[in-house]
Amino acid sequence: MERSEVRFRVRYAETDQMGVVYHANYLVWMEMARTELCRLRGISYREMEHRSGLHLVVAEACCRYLQPARYDDEILASAWLESAHPRMVVFAYEIRRAADSELLATGQTRHLFVKNGKPVKIPEEYRPVFGLS
Repeated sequence: MERSEVRFRVRYAETDQMGVVYHANYLVWMEMARTELCRLRGISYREMEHRSGLHLVVAEACCRYLQPARYDDEILASAWLESAHPRMVVFAYEIRRAADSELLATGQTRHLFVKNGKPVKIPEEYRPVFGLS
C-alpha cells in the first residue's frame, strides 16, 4: 500500500483557546497528505483541473480524534488510497506526533469526480492512478 507522508509543525494559529489544535485543522492536514499522495501517483489536482476540467470533490469527511496535538508539536500526516470505484475514491489517513509516533487522529474522505458541476465516471486516463483498470 503506497502512502504519502507530510511532516510539519503545529502553528500557534492552528490552536484554540484550550491550547490544542482546533478540530477542523486535522481535515486541512488530511488534504495536505492526500494531495501529496496524488502527486506520488503521478497526478496533481491542478493538472486534473486544467487538462480535463475535472474536480475531485469531498462528498464525505470523517475524523476520529484520539489525542490532542498542541502548538509546536511536529506532526506526520499520512494518506493512502483505501478503495476506488468508477465514480468515487476513498482515502484513509493517520495523524501522528513525530516525537513518539503517538496516533492522534484517524480519518477517511470520500471523493466524487465532478465535471461542469455534475458527477462523472473517472476518465480512462486517470483510472490507473486510482488503481482501476
